[in-house]
Amino acid sequence: MTRTRIGFVIGLAVVALALAGCGGDDDAGGTTDTETTTETTTASGTTLNASVGPGFEISLTDANGADVSTLPAGSYTIDVNDQSDIHNFHLTGTGVDESTEVSEVETETWEVTFEAGTYEFMCDPHASTMNGSFEVTG
Repeated sequence: MTRTRIGFVIGLAVVALALAGCGGDDDAGGTTDTETTTETTTASGTTLNASVGPGFEISLTDANGADVSTLPAGSYTIDVNDQSDIHNFHLTGTGVDESTEVSEVETETWEVTFEAGTYEFMCDPHASTMNGSFEVTG
């Protein structure tokens, strides 16, 4: 996929997320509940956000910015933001082995299908400190 097409896809995703966040609030006080849970379940067919760098941080989050710890099996789009030429984002698990290049700063979009099991993500050069995992159920 060309960088222009990737940029266009990411731009559309940002606009869609911004529009989704502009909905009304039935709460009389106009506040929203910001409680954080330790387990995230995201519906199949949604977009996840993967990020690595520019410092020594790596994450996989849902559309609300919550860390992914549990997902139902199914198809997902993952928008990857690799912000450093000394890191990469590498995702592995049953039927999935996707990664960005260590020497590149890049954005990519991956279409993946998760099956029940454990999936791991890491920065290959710094795997002992930059890593995470999540469970897929179903």
